[in-house]
Amino acid sequence: MDKIYEFNHYTFFTEMSELASRHNSFDLSLGLPDFEIDPTLRYYLKESADIITHSYESLAGNPLLLDSIVTFNANRKNSLYVKKEEINVVPCSTFALYTSLKSILNQGDEVIIIQPSYYTYAPSIVLNGGIPVYYDLDEDFTINWEKLKSYISSKTKAIIINSPQNPTGKILTKENWDDLYELIKNREIYIISEEIYDIYCYDGIEHYSPFHHPQLKERTFSIFSFGKMFHATGWKVSYLLASEELLKKFRCYQQYISFSTNSPAQYAIAKYLNVFNPDENRKMMQDKRDIFNDLIQNTPLIIEQKSAGGFFQTVNFRNVSKTMTDVEFSKWLTVEKKVSCLPLSAFYNSKQNSDYIRFSFAKKDELIINALEYLKENL
Repeated sequence: MDKIYEFNHYTFFTEMSELASRHNSFDLSLGLPDFEIDPTLRYYLKESADIITHSYESLAGNPLLLDSIVTFNANRKNSLYVKKEEINVVPCSTFALYTSLKSILNQGDEVIIIQPSYYTYAPSIVLNGGIPVYYDLDEDFTINWEKLKSYISSKTKAIIINSPQNPTGKILTKENWDDLYELIKNREIYIISEEIYDIYCYDGIEHYSPFHHPQLKERTFSIFSFGKMFHATGWKVSYLLASEELLKKFRCYQQYISFSTNSPAQYAIAKYLNVFNPDENRKMMQDKRDIFNDLIQNTPLIIEQKSAGGFFQTVNFRNVSKTMTDVEFSKWLTVEKKVSCLPLSAFYNSKQNSDYIRFSFAKKDELIINALEYLKENL
């Protein structure tokens, strides 16, 4: 397989989904919702097609959408007050990550990646001339702040954080952000904070962003995704929060990479945000998590920690096999037991094996139920 900078063109994630398709397996491998968007959102997209000019939007984004983002964040239960000048609409969260790094990195700068992590982080660093530094979470998937401190050097320019986290479902609290600030307050270190599952915090937990933190917000790029929020991933519209100074740097590069973002979708999202109730989507996804967690108890697979947020649940498979690697087990489960997952080692640069696999519960209830009933009878 061809590689660029030692990273594969085609990821293992896609391969596992294709494997599931070839073997007619229940596919719980990827975080791609398989259920329909709200008809109201579809209505606003049709309205948009008829009434907007279909020209480029500004670098910052549609003014209606910027206003809606301000209001949406202020109306969170854990209110987040932002100015329009601190918002930038972007084509997707991967673009926001890449361009944020480009805004701050010089050749040879180090960026700390907290693993397990999503596979786009390291390539975005390397393509911008940086050097990835990999920090592994403890066995219970928590951050050991003293250990993390030892990974910070004079070359460290940024730390990438994901909360709620893919794949573990962990959520950083206000106290965690305080701990992080203490590590970097006397250094020129930036935070790239991917918060694309922000509305999917379960069991009464409210999302806390570094943009809530009065000191961290001045050095943070906070990334959010309407695709995840509305389970409309194909729309490819996200937004970024950053200080006015950081956004000036960001837009210097943005203008040469994408310039602006899908105009009809921006209008539709602006209108929909005014009527959108995030509690409904949160409850729907928490119910799916609970269905998954209840039914998997009828199998030998073990949930050690219930996912606190996001679309995914990590599961220990060692009751089934002591000898297979997590990659081997994932392929075996997909082909022989007809339920697809991902190995946790796919989210590490430093590991070739683990005791865990990851399932997505961002699926129709029927698919989740049928998959786990099949495992109950056949595993």
